[in-house]
Amino acid sequence: MANLRTAIDSAFWDLNIASPQTLDGWAKAVPGDPFPLDASVASRLLRPQQFNFFSNALSHRIIPSLSPTSPKDLGSFSLQSLFKIFSPPWWLAMTGQFRPRKLITNIKNEISNADEFDLSTVKDVAKHFIDKSLFSFGLTSQFTFPTSTSMLFSVESHGEKEKRRYKMMAFHKLPDHDLTLEAAWPQLFVDHKGKYWDVPESLSVDLSSLVSDSGLRYHFGIHKNGGNPQAMNATDGNPPLPLLPGLCAKAAFTYEKIKYFWRDMEAEEDDERQIDKVLPYDVRLKGPHAAVSGILGSTCASWIWNGRNFSGIDSENLEGSTRSKRSRLNADLFGSVCYTFQHGKFTKDFGDLTRVDARLDISSASALAKKIMNGFKSSTADVTEQASASPRLNLIFQQQVGGPVVFRADSRILLESFTRKHGVSMEDFICSLSYSFRSLQSGKVVAWYSPKRKEGMVELRLFEF
Repeated sequence: MANLRTAIDSAFWDLNIASPQTLDGWAKAVPGDPFPLDASVASRLLRPQQFNFFSNALSHRIIPSLSPTSPKDLGSFSLQSLFKIFSPPWWLAMTGQFRPRKLITNIKNEISNADEFDLSTVKDVAKHFIDKSLFSFGLTSQFTFPTSTSMLFSVESHGEKEKRRYKMMAFHKLPDHDLTLEAAWPQLFVDHKGKYWDVPESLSVDLSSLVSDSGLRYHFGIHKNGGNPQAMNATDGNPPLPLLPGLCAKAAFTYEKIKYFWRDMEAEEDDERQIDKVLPYDVRLKGPHAAVSGILGSTCASWIWNGRNFSGIDSENLEGSTRSKRSRLNADLFGSVCYTFQHGKFTKDFGDLTRVDARLDISSASALAKKIMNGFKSSTADVTEQASASPRLNLIFQQQVGGPVVFRADSRILLESFTRKHGVSMEDFICSLSYSFRSLQSGKVVAWYSPKRKEGMVELRLFEF
């Protein structure tokens, strides 16, 4: 199925969105925004672990990526590489990034403007190689304890920026839960419009349950923001309310259900007869089927501190922002329903995988109800400012190109745009090519590009949709 757990995860501060803006390879999703595309969710593997696989298994030590920067002369294209990594249970990795566009342009201009090519010209050219704005470095260390606990520390420095980024994470696996502690100075967030926001201080503690046989799941979290959010790639607009300073306690509960119209039971069996058969390139795509699945959930949040006093949150103190209030206590409903059709078992080299997922998302039932009460008019400011008021239709198309290579296109459409005269509005789109490895059962290298954010990168994903 399309990733239904995105619905509950996007309500909290711990959902990672794949992004080459940081050396870690992700930015946090803004909680309360419309559910992000499944293709945009970052790999659960740490970026140094991905680089280690690229280096050891694929013999690729340099990985390209695209990420626009504020200094336009640096360009979007960059090359990333892993310098060192040590064996578990403790490892230390150093990643580096190099942007060649500015260097090539400066050298070209230096040589073309020189009257004659002499020693002084060589010295002038050499100076461009040590321009710190061309380079970024990151240091990551993780230690795994015997008690299913791991600690991670990272710091990264971008040459074109003055401030460094610091992160600390602690993971602890319980029998039926995952406990996570995260802290960052600053933390990078990305909203549904593709705008990036830097929050000077971000602290969170999250406890999430695994999906039970009954389909029930719950998630608890406490989060604290410190300092006013700063826009990275936008000069207009107000910061999202969930990113303003404050302390929030939040809980969410969901119920998931799936109903198969038909499926190939032989492909789902896991017995001795399967030993002599050809293994699929990805075990998560081995079963042809048609099904409908759904998730229904509720959230309850309490902003118990706004950085000044224990009262309702008012963002009017932010310079340049319009008057808007964040409720101290609120509750809401959300849900998704998805139809999936898959043809093929992904075992043959050609024509053995075609898959379509169509998912309708309702991020906020209360906001949708207000919109309906107002007759879908845009005159009510507090409704139009809430992006989650409108349902979205997510479409995912996957087609085998040849062997383990699959083309995938994810799109998100604003549902109310079907009624507009100027046509359907595609809110977001991501296309990708993936290469699956039979030896990893469900592991693939994914190269994706987002036209909206003008970003692209290469990731390793294991047992992920």
